[in-house]
Amino acid sequence: MVVNHFLQTSKFTDLYERLKKGAEAAGLTLLVKTGCDLLSEISSGFLKEQEKPDFVLFWDKDIRLAKLLEGMGVPLFNSAAAIEACDDKSLTHLALSGVVPMPKTICAPMTYPAVGYTDLDFVETAGEALGFPMVIKECFGSFGAQVYLVNTQEEAKEKVKSLAGVPFIFQEFIAASTGRDIRLQVVGDRVIAAMLRFSETGDFRAGITSGGSMKPYEPTEEQKEMAILVCKALGLDFAGVDFLFGENDEPILCEVNSNAHFKNLYDCTGVDAAAEIMAYISKKLEEEV
Repeated sequence: MVVNHFLQTSKFTDLYERLKKGAEAAGLTLLVKTGCDLLSEISSGFLKEQEKPDFVLFWDKDIRLAKLLEGMGVPLFNSAAAIEACDDKSLTHLALSGVVPMPKTICAPMTYPAVGYTDLDFVETAGEALGFPMVIKECFGSFGAQVYLVNTQEEAKEKVKSLAGVPFIFQEFIAASTGRDIRLQVVGDRVIAAMLRFSETGDFRAGITSGGSMKPYEPTEEQKEMAILVCKALGLDFAGVDFLFGENDEPILCEVNSNAHFKNLYDCTGVDAAAEIMAYISKKLEEEV
């Protein structure tokens, strides 16, 4: 299992331990390595044919390292392409455009940190197209951070100026889903668990890290089918798929998490996603023998 060398807080190490236990239950052994560990191993001849691991559970977002390992012939769960498409919210939108309902989205034009935005007319264009309130999301961000609700053109321009050099998207605000969403955990072609997240503090975001609450949720067939379709379209073996609620409670895709944290899901539903993920990997490896 490849993890990030610099994310060693209990929030992450607990997750790694859960995955190791899940692997043991599935008859697999996970040896935890970080990107820094692999630098020295690769340079000293790591991945000679006799040393090549059967698979890598890639629990990091270092796309370059993931692609390097795939180039050496190592199967990755999830693949580098799938992780990359989920990690960058603009790529998620582009990959799923026309596949499932999503909020109207506009990708911001690129600039450089040293240059900034010398012309903010495009912010007015986005505001006119999407209306206010409007959501601005940095393309890279987790746990509900780097997501901003702006109410006027002036607020939007101030936020955009502060993001110069940071990739981001403008997105339609789905008012019917204010302070509530659902997380569906998909493994293979099954939804193994779901929870409703909701805010009682007035925050438009519903994530637990943002102060939201949670309770078990029984997804509709439409929600389950859409979550599985999303994962297939992105080439994911497993993921957390988040939906907003439309005006008639129809599912609208919010985002997809290739390396979704599942402690809250376990606390909420009792479903052990780590065990499900490792059992899935074990079965896939057996099928390929």
